[in-house]
Order: sequence, then structure tokens, then C-alpha cells
Amino acid sequence: MKSAKPSVSEMPADSAGTLERTRKLLSELGDDITKVRDKNDLLILFKKRIKGLYHLTHTIVTLIDYKDETYVPFLLDNEASAIRSHPRYQEMVHSRFSLNEPVIQAVLQADGPISFLLEEIMDLPDSPAFFRVNYEKGVREILMTRLMKEGKPMGFIHIYSDKPGSFSSEFRDVMKDIAPQLSGAVSNIIKNEELLNKEKEKSFLLDFSSDIATVRTKEELARAVRAAISKLNQKSGYVIRRINDDNASMSPYVYDLGAWQHDQKIVSALEKARYPINDGIQNRVLNSPIPLLFNVDREIQRGIAAPYLQSWKAMGFQNFLGIRLRNAETNHGILFLDIEEINVPLLQGICSQISIALANIMANEQISKKQEEQAFLLDFGKDITQARTKQDLQNAVFRVLDKTMHTKLAMIRVIDDDGFHLSPFMHDRTLFEKAKVDFDKMSVNKITIEETYTAQVLASKEGLMFNVEEEFKSGTAYAKLWKTTGLRNVYALPLRAGDKNIGTIWLLADRLSKLMLQGICSQISLAIANIQAAEKLLAYKKQLEVENDYLKEQIKTIYNFSEIVGSGEEMQKVYRLISLVADSNSTVLLLGETGTGKELIARAIHNASPRRDKLMVKVNCAALPANLIESELFGHERGAFTGAIDRRIGKFELGNNSTLFLDEIGELPLEAQSKLLRVIQERELERLGGKHTIKIDVRLIAATNRNLEEEVKAGRFRADLYFRLNVFPIHLPPLRERSEDIEALTHFFVQKYSRNSGRKIRKVAPKVIQQLRSYTWPGNVRELEHLIERSILLATNGTLDDVYIPQHTGADKQEPAYLLNRSLEEVERSYIIEVLKRCAGKISGAGSAAEILKIPGNTLHSKMKKLGISKSDYFA
Repeated sequence: MKSAKPSVSEMPADSAGTLERTRKLLSELGDDITKVRDKNDLLILFKKRIKGLYHLTHTIVTLIDYKDETYVPFLLDNEASAIRSHPRYQEMVHSRFSLNEPVIQAVLQADGPISFLLEEIMDLPDSPAFFRVNYEKGVREILMTRLMKEGKPMGFIHIYSDKPGSFSSEFRDVMKDIAPQLSGAVSNIIKNEELLNKEKEKSFLLDFSSDIATVRTKEELARAVRAAISKLNQKSGYVIRRINDDNASMSPYVYDLGAWQHDQKIVSALEKARYPINDGIQNRVLNSPIPLLFNVDREIQRGIAAPYLQSWKAMGFQNFLGIRLRNAETNHGILFLDIEEINVPLLQGICSQISIALANIMANEQISKKQEEQAFLLDFGKDITQARTKQDLQNAVFRVLDKTMHTKLAMIRVIDDDGFHLSPFMHDRTLFEKAKVDFDKMSVNKITIEETYTAQVLASKEGLMFNVEEEFKSGTAYAKLWKTTGLRNVYALPLRAGDKNIGTIWLLADRLSKLMLQGICSQISLAIANIQAAEKLLAYKKQLEVENDYLKEQIKTIYNFSEIVGSGEEMQKVYRLISLVADSNSTVLLLGETGTGKELIARAIHNASPRRDKLMVKVNCAALPANLIESELFGHERGAFTGAIDRRIGKFELGNNSTLFLDEIGELPLEAQSKLLRVIQERELERLGGKHTIKIDVRLIAATNRNLEEEVKAGRFRADLYFRLNVFPIHLPPLRERSEDIEALTHFFVQKYSRNSGRKIRKVAPKVIQQLRSYTWPGNVRELEHLIERSILLATNGTLDDVYIPQHTGADKQEPAYLLNRSLEEVERSYIIEVLKRCAGKISGAGSAAEILKIPGNTLHSKMKKLGISKSDYFA
């Protein structure tokens, strides 16, 4: 390195002319410098005064930046610069050069100008690159003079020459003397530039404020910010992130990625991105009152795992600036800039305007969103109000939810009548099919209100939100189903009618507002409550129709007694048994011949029981077709078999909390007997084709004219069912064993059928009563009723003086069976005594024993005398 040449002040003056020229030059330069306002003017004036007197190629001024101990180009002689055509010219213009290298240190320590031959210094270690660049363009020597401000170096003036030795001692003296004036001029230029920049910033902010004031939408904000940012020293792009409704994450709102703006993969990822606020970058920016500058590599090395750092690195971003967007005390988001130079006041001004616009847009969006949601809920309400059935509701719900940001209905469950279990009411079958989950198999095990998730939902005021990914990791049973949708959250809410929980609803969505959730749930709750009420009304209507049919049928068949007719000894035994069993829930088995009044006794038991307020349901087992017995008794679901077009309630359900009368139980097939036994034992049933167990509380009364013990021995009746039914047997006596009740029954039926037929029968002839008592009545009370009805229709006056008793009966044919192994005389004697008893001892005349035996009265007297029959035998 060439040593510094001595300054001109150290040499004797050549002549008075030289000194005068120097003074004149300094005076002219001084006058010129005081006029300098623009940075380019300084070099023009300097060259104008110097170049005619001294040889040089071009001049530049550099300024020191003490923050990073560098110096940078400030004033450039663009017209005369020898290196303008060099490929590295722009690099040199924008580079920063270190103060900590030997050449610059020598300049800083020198008291005046100091020159160097480039050939000697350009290849020294740490020498700035502009030495070689100038040398390559013909420059051979450089003269550098430090510029001072307030006793501290503020920069350098560089003077270049293509001829070695161009910088004479006179020129050095001039440069030394003029350096203070140049320093003042440069300082003034800097101040002027600062003032101009502030004016530009004010003008810029005014223009930006004017532009931002017209912003009403997200798109308008993007255009305004893009235009403003492009006026800064911006490199590649920007992104504004907005704080999401959860106040825990942020998502890109508007952005410009420069060359990457049209990469669909990147844009798509940005549209879906949600970044946690506390990621080590965003939280720092939101908590900082000033902009923060980050280096991508350095933040990654620090262990910051924010995913966008890797994306930015892949896109070539090195440094980025983060500025919070804050309005009053509320943070709205962050502006990230790919920028190198930081003008803090300007950026803060820009961000203040953006914050106001962002707050306004968000407020407008909220208003618009609420208006849209309210309009949506109004439309939804209209659709829901038209739903009359579960299918109508499902169609409306599925149609509407498709409009709400890809919302999926996973499940609606309703609480059963027991208030404990929940049954599926509505679900999206496609979700289960996609997840390969068997819905029917899963729904067999009904959940209860105590199930963990259900209990939490029902106890919540406004419902709960579950993250699908977290639930999937925890192994929740339904998480596999939820995950197939690709949606982030599950919203579980209680369905309430008034203050009463009626079920739960499970919705899948990325994000749903509270207003939307509450509106949807209240509408669906109301619709379900209405549908349930309608279904119950329909069920009640059907039940009433069935009960009405039963009543009509029973009005035709029952005897309509205010109480049972008959007060004989045999009936007194029956009454006593009825009084003993009526108040209990015990099963009663009524035994007796056909027509003895088993149904009437069953009704009497029911009417005397605590269940009297409800209808007694009757089933005639003998009248049921074999293929419909199960459906008739236990009911069936729609589609359970061909022809099952609707749900049907069975007789057991119909008789719940009442009495079920199973008439002719002995006629029930064995297969039906086993199913009946199970229902009696378990007190529960399942409808044909159904999947749910129904609890029942039914009091059973069974009746039969068969000998069930004999049926059990013959294998036609199950022994276990017989023992279940034979809890409290009551045997009803045949009419022939209670002849003392025949007269009362006769008068009752005469009154009944006189009223029904319009005949006025006021009297029954004594001979009629005698005839009725003497008859064996194989058909019992029913036969007596029908005989009286026929006789009334045939009567011609107000007296019933004749009855039409059948001449041949099954009882007559069966009578000899009781007389086997006896002599003819014994049989004849017993038979005559029995006939005399039935005829109350009357031997001849109407209704007498002679009439029944079809022999003359005298002949009967002779036979009685011959066989030794006295009054004591038949009047005992």
C-alpha cells in the first residue's frame, strides 16, 4: 500500500498565483455549496469548479452507518462514473462496506486527504470490492477525505483518477480546506432529504388514508394495501392475517405473494390455514408496540416450529417484518412484509390505517353475516314449519345444512318415554357407510342420559364443541365416523322444548356461529317436539279407534248387566272368589262350559280392580288365524312382513296398565304358547319386526271350556304355561246346576229383548218358568238368552206364555255315559228322580216330568210306585 502523500499545507507555496487561485476556488465553491439543496447538485457543482483545474474521472460520497459499522454510497456521479457499464455496478451501488478494514481505518485516522494506488490495495484481505471494479474500468488512483459532523466522521468523499499521481499537493490542500464545507453541504442534503421524505410520507399517508377510507370489502382492502406496499422498498409480497373467532388462531385474510401468487397449491394451502397465535412469532408481534424484523433461518434454528417458516424458506424469503394491526386496545391481526429497510413511523402509519379499515370490514362482515344467518334461519324456519313427519323434517334439515358451509348432520337422538334411554331419531347414513360402520349394529346398544358425552351435552347451556382430531386420537367410538368428513369440529347441543331436554344433536363443521347453532337447534327442537306430539296424537287416535272398535264389538256381545244375575249357592261361591282376587294383580283362570258367562265374570273382576278406569282388552284366541296370532298379541312394525304397511299396536300394549282377557286360551297353538309364556314371565315384549324391548304391566285373565290338565297330558298345552295361568282358578257352574237362578235370568232377558225389539212383554207364564227349569241347558246362560230372544219375537201378546225348547240336546245323548255298570232298574229309578228334581216335583202337565219323559202322567205314577220313589227322593 502506498503511503499517504504529504498535504499541500506541509509544502511551501509555489507562487502567489497558486494561493490566489486556491482562495478563489474555495470562495466560489463556498458560494456554490450554500446553494445546494438537492443531492445531485453537490457533485455537479464540485466537478464544475474542480475539473477545469485538476484531473479526475468521477466523484462519489459515502455515509457511515454506525449501527452495523458499515458505509454505503450516498451521492453518485452517474454521468462521469467509469464503472457504470461494469456488470457489478448495481451491486456496488446497493452494497454495504465494512469500516473495519485497513484502508478505511487509515482514512479515518488521517488528518486530511489520503490517496492510494488501486493496484496496491485492491487485493489486500478485506479490501472493498469497489477497488477492483474501478481498476477493471481503468481507474488507477483514489483520494479519500473524511467528512465530519459534530467532531465525528459522518462519511467520505471519494475522488478517482485514471492517471497515477493526479492528486497534487495543491489539490490535497484544496480538498482539506473544502472538506468542512462539503461536510456541511452533505449534512444539509441529509436534512433536506429527511424533510422531503417526511413530506412524502405525509403525502403518502394522506393518499393511502384517502384510498383506505373508501374500502368496504376484503377485495378493496387487498387492492389498497397492494398499491401502498408497492411504493415501499418491498421485495416479494405481504400477507395480512386476521385473528379468528376463537381468539386462539389466525388465518390469512388478504395477501400478495408476488411471483408465487398464481401457485394454486400455495394459494389453496393459505385459504385453509389456521395458525395458533402462540407459535413464537405471532404472539411476539401482537405483544410488540413496534415492528419486528425476523430472519427465517435464524427463527428456524431457534426451534420455532411455525409451519409457515418452512414455506417461506422454500419460497426464498430471507427476512420478514411483522407489525400488529391494532385498533384502540384490540388486536385484529398482523401484517407480514418481505422487506429489508424499516421505516418505523411510515409502517406504523400504514398499519394504523389498515387496522381501522380491517375493523370496519370485520364489523360489516359481522353485520352481513348476521343478516345472512337471520335470513337463512328464516328460510329454515319456513321449511321446518312445513314438516309434518320425520321424513319431511329430515329432508328439510339435510337440504338446509348443505347451505351452511359444508355442515353435516351426524346424529339426532331423542330421549325415550322412560326418560333414561336415547334412541336414534335422524342420522346421515352416508357417513356411516363411508366410515364402514354398521349403524344398525351400533344402535342396538342404546345409550343413556348418563353416558359421558351425552351427560355433558345435556348439562350444558349452549352445547359443546369437540375437535375431531383430538377425539380421534383419544379413541372416541364415533371419531372414526367424524374424521371421514374432513371437517374440523363436532358441535353437540341439547335439544330442548321449553326447559325440558328432548334429545341431542351432533353437527360436523369447520366453524359455526353461536347464533346459527342456537337458531338451528331451537327450530329442530320445536319440529321434533311437534312431530312427537303428532305421533302421540296419532297413536292415541289409533288406540281410541281400536278401543272404540272393541267397545262396539263388546256392546254387541256383553250382557250389559249392571251386575251379574244369579244369587244361588253356586254363584255365591263365585262371588266370594271374585272379591278375594279382584284387588290383586294375580292371574285368574276361568273354567267352565261354553256359555256359562266367563267373559262377564272377567269383566266383573276388572271392574272391581284398581285398573277399572282403563278399558279391559279382550282377545278370542280361537278366532285368531295361526299366521296372525303373534302380530295380534304383540304388534308389528311397518314392513315386518308382506302386507304390514303400517305399525300396529298389539293387544298386550293396548292393555298396558289394564286387564287383558284371553278367551279360549286352550285353542292357542303351541308355538304361540311359548311366546306368550315369555311375555308373561319377562313382562316385556318386542313387536314383530321390531328391535326395541317394550315393558308392559298387564293383568291377565284367561278362560277356557277345555280341561287344561287333560290338554297338558295330551301334549296340546304347555305345562309351564298352564302353571303360570292357573294361579287363581275360578270354576263357573253350568246353568243346570244353578236352576234357582233361571227365573231371575229369564226376567232379565225378557226386559232386555223387549226393549230392543220394541215388544211389550209384561208377564211370563208360570208354565214357561217350569219348562225352563226342567230343561238341561247344554248351552248354559247363552242358550237361555237366545231362546228368550226368539220366544219374544214369536210372542203375539204382552204375555210370554210359550217357549220353544229344543227336543234333542247333546246333554241327552251324553246322559247314559253317567249310568254305566248299573242295572236297568237302577238307571231308570235314578233318571226319573233326576227329572223330577229338575221339574220341581211336578209329575204331569206342562213342564212336568211326564212331558219330558214323554209318557202319560198315570204311567209315571205307576213307575214311581213300582220303583219306590217318594217325595223325599226328589225334594231333598
